[in-house]
Amino acid sequence: MVPRTFTGLFAILFAHPLIGAVELQRGDAARAASYSETRRGSALLVIQNGKTVFEHYANGGAVDRDWPIFSGTKSFWGIAAMAAVHDRLLTLDEPVTRTITEWKKDPRKSQTTIRELLNATDGIEGASRLQRASVPDRNAMAIDLPVVASPGAVFTYGPSHLQVFGEVLRRKLDGRSVFGYLKKRVLAPLRLGDLEHKEDKRGNPLLATGFRLTAREWARFGEMILAGGSYHGRRIVPRDLLQQCFNGSSSNPAYGFTFWLNREAENPDAREADIENLLDLESSRADWSHVCFCRVAPPDMLAALGSGYQRLFIIPSMNALVVRQGLNAKFSDAKFLRLILGRED
Repeated sequence: MVPRTFTGLFAILFAHPLIGAVELQRGDAARAASYSETRRGSALLVIQNGKTVFEHYANGGAVDRDWPIFSGTKSFWGIAAMAAVHDRLLTLDEPVTRTITEWKKDPRKSQTTIRELLNATDGIEGASRLQRASVPDRNAMAIDLPVVASPGAVFTYGPSHLQVFGEVLRRKLDGRSVFGYLKKRVLAPLRLGDLEHKEDKRGNPLLATGFRLTAREWARFGEMILAGGSYHGRRIVPRDLLQQCFNGSSSNPAYGFTFWLNREAENPDAREADIENLLDLESSRADWSHVCFCRVAPPDMLAALGSGYQRLFIIPSMNALVVRQGLNAKFSDAKFLRLILGRED
């Protein structure tokens, strides 16, 4: 199955009931905040057309309090990957063995492309243990992980895929810092500076998690997406490369390059699912067919997602974004989004 491009999806969006001059309402956002707080939510920020519709912090929390975004960190590296393509350091469909020569003798790893690393369909074990602070060299460990499926056949979530990509980028940079590259190409243009991050004893950054951001800081990343790859007039990645991040795979149409997609909302057979619950399942048991966050949300909505229901929802067709942060508790993305959109029955 060849994924539809994000650009082609706009032809479908005009038929969606929420498309057009739909304004998000402060009252709806307040109801969503109340729901979020009952599920240990700490922050809610809603922005549309560049203006703050609603901003609230539970229990008198401070605007400048940063919060772990966990796997929301991955999306920053997805953008860094597109920057690397633009800088001609790599191409999406080049074999990983062009850089990781150790894989050349493995019949399945040798077939893997960088595209498959970025959409987690390379067939490598997910290996959540890579995130342990005790691992001395995460890159070496990721490269040596076993293959559990042929490239492209299965979506397998975990830190391994991006960690291998991190080693590819390290070698492509020929001695320059991998985190330094992210800082220069992505973080500095977003005015985020030198974010706290996790490194192993060899100085390899952990790409899957580790960033802490305030709601307003995370919103800058969403504003860059809405602006087609620019922030306050400064181009970070070209629009066409940015759109590459929003193509799902045949193994998981709901996941692009480090971004989660609501595209299946347009499908009559769409299934609202708790993404975090599905990720807890073994890859062989998780059914990603027709999965979406919310059936009534626009199908062009996408998300950076972190454990404990850290969310950055981005809705290009409404020029809107929503940041939700909090502690782990039972939570429904579908209910939350219905409240935000004023579609709760």
